[in-house]
Amino acid sequence: MPTTHFRNGVSNQIPGNPLFEYPYLDPFKYYSYANDFFTYHADEWTITTTEAGGGDATEALTSQAGGALLITNDAADNDLDFLQLKGEAFKYVAGKNLFFKAKFKVSDATQSDFVMGLGITDTTPLDTTDGIFFIKADGAATMDHLIEKNNTATTNSSVATISDDTFVTVAFHYDPTGNGGNGSVRIFIDDALVAEETTLTNIPDDEELTISFGIQNGEAAAKSMTIDYVFAAVER
Repeated sequence: MPTTHFRNGVSNQIPGNPLFEYPYLDPFKYYSYANDFFTYHADEWTITTTEAGGGDATEALTSQAGGALLITNDAADNDLDFLQLKGEAFKYVAGKNLFFKAKFKVSDATQSDFVMGLGITDTTPLDTTDGIFFIKADGAATMDHLIEKNNTATTNSSVATISDDTFVTVAFHYDPTGNGGNGSVRIFIDDALVAEETTLTNIPDDEELTISFGIQNGEAAAKSMTIDYVFAAVER
């Protein structure tokens, strides 16, 4: 397919906006964060670990086309390694689009717990009180999606079944035009829509959130999570 060229530029602003004649898209219409993990700087993240196995949890880049971050736990049962981007920069606002997308895999789909999504900065991300995220409990390979406010959650159960060492792409989109204009959260697995949540009673509208992910061992053996990329964006 040939490339489409817009020789006079493209605008996403309405008449009267000061950037209406600017020949490029307004770079501030959304605030966003994207990381393909070509680089990793530990000082950009709040890192929470439990290391009861006599070793250390590690976070390091790993060789993969496109870049990836590998986090590996110490080897005791319930040892964990969770990362949260410093600065709670994302907030749900009714009527404004919100997006999250990530691609990752875990070494053991059954004997591990993990979380991936947006949440408040918390020393217990698996038991956070506020956020919008995907979560999986030890003992099962099925992943749930939660919308949680003040420790009360709306859950879409078993939105995906994952496999050992196999990448999965997860995403959600708060669409203010969904549900007849009342808003909805659309949930995607591997770029396919799998659920649409129209009950937004528990959406965290009073907290700033941040990108959060990590893994906990479900047995006395070190488990790992490989993150290909993470992305989040909110309409201003």
